Amino acid sequence: MTENSRIALVTGANQGIGLQIAKDLVANGLTVLLASRNRERGEAAAQTIEGDIHPIQLDVTDPVSIQTAAAQVEQQFGRLDILINNAAISRANGQDVETMRDYIERSRATLISVDEVRTIWETNVFGVLSVTQAFVPLLRKSAAARIVNVSSGLGSLTFNSTPNPYRGTFNPGYGASKTALNAITLAFAIDLEAEGIKVNAVTPGFTSTALNNFEGTETVEQGAAEAVRVALLGSDSPTGTFTGSVNEPYPW
Repeated sequence: MTENSRIALVTGANQGIGLQIAKDLVANGLTVLLASRNRERGEAAAQTIEGDIHPIQLDVTDPVSIQTAAAQVEQQFGRLDILINNAAISRANGQDVETMRDYIERSRATLISVDEVRTIWETNVFGVLSVTQAFVPLLRKSAAARIVNVSSGLGSLTFNSTPNPYRGTFNPGYGASKTALNAITLAFAIDLEAEGIKVNAVTPGFTSTALNNFEGTETVEQGAAEAVRVALLGSDSPTGTFTGSVNEPYPW
């Protein structure tokens, strides 16, 4: 790490959009902490990136893991400049790989199990809340702290309350978890605004990842672009926004 380089932590960064975000931030000269639930997978992913990359074990559903990671970052780096909450799941762990059509059908509000909804929300909602609270003390030590939450257009209540080809995919699991994530984003933006810490949500679009059984229509490079753009914005940038593509506003 160079003395003046910014330090960014990306959760769920051993694959997919998170891994691409890590690559892009390193390419922009940042020191990147590649956080993953599985230590070995994180270390293997870090080896695919040339630059100032550091794998770190972080399970967003495990309070001990979160606190251990925060303590490690404090001891090794002393601060954090950028936190990107990317880790997310679309189904309960152990669910068989399925087509998007099958997933949409069984995840309808009348069919999805409450236990599966709880499991999804533990990662996508409570995980973000827990990780952000744990790292805010380190973000407060930055001269220009940023928090970027990777949400989804499927979390937009405005979008889903009007006729469109995708509203049938909205469900109490993944879809509603992203709605809740948007609310948490706004709550942190309001709470931290006076301190100059910018908190924003982004949607990567329908990106081809394991989250959707690789049925997405956009590449991980496209999916990572908005999170990277928002993370690197200057001190005059807005807070409490929800954007996608290239600075395209999305309705909450």
